[in-house]
Amino acid sequence: MDDMRAVLYDSYGPPEVLHEGRVPVPELRQGEVLVRVHALSVNGGELYGRSGRARLVTGSRFPLRTGMDFAGEIARVDSAVKGLREGDRVWGLLGRTFGSAAEYVAVRPRQLSYAPANISLVEAASLPAGTTAITALETKARLKAGERLLVRGASGGIGSVAVQLGKALGAHVTALAGGKNLDFVRELGADEAFDYRTTGPEDLGPFDVVLDTAGTEHRAFRRLLAPGGRMVSIAFDIDHLAASLSYLLASTAHGPRRVRFFSGNPKHDLFAKLTAYVESGAIRPVVDTVHPLSDIAGAHRALEAGGVRGKHVVRVV
Repeated sequence: MDDMRAVLYDSYGPPEVLHEGRVPVPELRQGEVLVRVHALSVNGGELYGRSGRARLVTGSRFPLRTGMDFAGEIARVDSAVKGLREGDRVWGLLGRTFGSAAEYVAVRPRQLSYAPANISLVEAASLPAGTTAITALETKARLKAGERLLVRGASGGIGSVAVQLGKALGAHVTALAGGKNLDFVRELGADEAFDYRTTGPEDLGPFDVVLDTAGTEHRAFRRLLAPGGRMVSIAFDIDHLAASLSYLLASTAHGPRRVRFFSGNPKHDLFAKLTAYVESGAIRPVVDTVHPLSDIAGAHRALEAGGVRGKHVVRVV
């Protein structure tokens, strides 16, 4: 193996800047495994990266790569790695970098876990963002049985997992989603579902936990918290970045209803926990559309258009 297919872009811009090219297969360093990628999902961070809205992070040393998560099988194992073998089905995340939209990725064992045995690798590729839902509800919010949970963006990749996880943890789940997706989020387990276009914060509440995947109107949704309530935000308003970040930072330290904000970078234990939830049936994959690697631009366009149900998945194999 000298080179491989990978998605590249030579300038910032719309989805059409993405193209399939060839790059060297990653060299395996000590303590790494080489994973043959079967599929990956498209995440919001990749849209920001490709468009240039995150150029302070991505830089401008073109060509740049895209793709953050992966599901596949181990193709090669460094001799220093114990417990993993060629052919093992795994899933994981590259971390705070891009490049999984390719035939192979080289990662350390802490960046992956065994994939669930009861679903396909293409289905598995829709779920790595579910680790964010676990961190948000279990670690940051410490959601308890009987509490009232509001999920904003309930039909998306993280929201659709959060609805299922909220029910598994025994919460009363209220979902905010687009009007066409209300029956869908109810099928996932939401006790109540409202169209975010016609139902504003003033029409809702109170809640013990608010999970925000939208990144807007933080102040208004924070007001919905009951005494002792917790709000967890995994997004900020990219169009009003300074104001959004300033409010989030201030609200994490001041006031009785603090906002927890974090950027996920899950490791092995968190993926293993997600695998257990999937194999138990508590969380199921939700695939909106499967796109071939050659049409990853179409997957980016579809996610930008909104109204997604679960994840847009890109098949590599």
